[in-house]
Amino acid sequence: MQEENNISETKANDQTIINNKELNILEALIPVVILMGLLAYNIFFVEGQEWFGAYTNQIILLIGGSVAMINGFFNKVSLGLMLKEIWENLRSVFVPIMILFLVGALAGTWLISGIIPAMVYYGLQVLSPEIFLPASVIIAAIISIATGSSWTTSATVGIALIGIGSALGIPTGMIAGAVISGAYFGDKMSPLSDTTNLAPAMAGTDLFTHIRYMTFTTVPTIVITLVVFAILSSTIETNGNADTAFILETIRTNFNITPWLFVVPLAVIALILLKTKPLIALLTGVVLAAIFAFIFQPDVMKKLSDSKMEVVTNAVLTDTNIEIPDAQYVATFSEEELKTIKADGDLKNIFTDDDVKKIYTKEDLAKVFASYSYSQEKLLSKADNLDKLITIKRLKKLFGSGGMNGMLWTIYLIICAMVFGGVMDAIGALSRITQALLKMATSVFGLFASTVASCLGLNVIASDQYLALVIPGKMFKQAYEDRGLAPENLSRTLEDSGTVTSVLIPWNTCGAYQSGVLGVGVGEYFMYAIFNWLSPFTTLLFAAFKIKIRQLQGKTA
Repeated sequence: MQEENNISETKANDQTIINNKELNILEALIPVVILMGLLAYNIFFVEGQEWFGAYTNQIILLIGGSVAMINGFFNKVSLGLMLKEIWENLRSVFVPIMILFLVGALAGTWLISGIIPAMVYYGLQVLSPEIFLPASVIIAAIISIATGSSWTTSATVGIALIGIGSALGIPTGMIAGAVISGAYFGDKMSPLSDTTNLAPAMAGTDLFTHIRYMTFTTVPTIVITLVVFAILSSTIETNGNADTAFILETIRTNFNITPWLFVVPLAVIALILLKTKPLIALLTGVVLAAIFAFIFQPDVMKKLSDSKMEVVTNAVLTDTNIEIPDAQYVATFSEEELKTIKADGDLKNIFTDDDVKKIYTKEDLAKVFASYSYSQEKLLSKADNLDKLITIKRLKKLFGSGGMNGMLWTIYLIICAMVFGGVMDAIGALSRITQALLKMATSVFGLFASTVASCLGLNVIASDQYLALVIPGKMFKQAYEDRGLAPENLSRTLEDSGTVTSVLIPWNTCGAYQSGVLGVGVGEYFMYAIFNWLSPFTTLLFAAFKIKIRQLQGKTA
């Protein structure tokens, strides 16, 4: 590893930072430009479906890693060093991958045992659409502060809140944004959080000074977040009130609902508060849920053993003329009517074999079928039935779980991202890009802005929030001291821009995890993760106006 004089290593909190004097900034950016270009092409022109199939993003990351590897060969980096860094990256995500598998198992067993349906059942009676979003932020924040983990928060109350909000008809992107905002607020402010301990360690300050100093930017940001979600909750149109009775009845028909089911999630949270390792806590939740499934849901288990289990989808509402035993169509028209619908260019866009593409009012449906010999009474009846059918299909999606198999796409994404990040680290590209940003810092504000840009860039390039804290922390520490700035300025900026933005990158470990666990794409929740994207702007605003910028004793900036 030391055979080339142009390559040197620095150890920082178990993370290796590699410097390569042979590599210039343009060469360091080549793999990044290619990666971002391919991803942009996929998003805007191919939409991730027709190019490389379901695993397009994973393959693009591997292409980016291959380009970086070729770049490394031209800059005297050995294959052994690149493979070593890839292995180190993969080893660092072994536990998160195991957690993802367990979360998949948790979701499956919590569904079969009736825990998730019970959460939805009781939650619908407590949380109304008018307060749901801000309440979700607060609930997630409390759990995250108590556990010190945004990941655990999403895997427990996050899943429940997604279920309750979906049943109320609130867009899942909004719900996920509220959960993530609250979870990352708690993650930042909890002394139990790994990132909250890592940031001050890198900057050279103590934990509680760091937390106190973070309150200046974090509290205003979460207050703004709550205000925005309160406004959204008061203005969003949902059909939750109309559907609640029907949803509750459907859940009770399919599951045995009892408060005793909450013993399992409470036990998992208790284990985490007692500082039990996450793998043990989640595994306990899976085992307990499996036991509870046999105790409380014998009918569900019987259907499962008979390979005939179809949660909620077997609803047959003969009195309202909706029958979906096989969930084939979104409305029960006769065969002749279905032929007419599927042959008509406009009608087939409304009614498809899979789902409702657009929800129409009764009047809209009347206009659509005006050219056919349907009576007005029959049309209105079908419109009423469509509302209930949409609810049934929403519950089917809510109570559908891919289990451990459903997490494979996310796990493959994390592995490919670690390959790309490992090669970029090995060739010295991460260090070179950070150094270039540091050189651009010609003022105090420029120093803060360079730190933010470095953290954001490393979350995109390295795909790991820990590297997004470690590398800028190591590189910028001396610069803050030279400007007479206290180390808590750096630690706060690292958290405001490194920790919270990791979840906004689809291929970052945090973005992939949250998307996989909550079942909501990063693109869907991005704009609603208000706390996360607002935090870097807040810290820059404080720097621009020199608000709470602490100086070292005896020094001025």
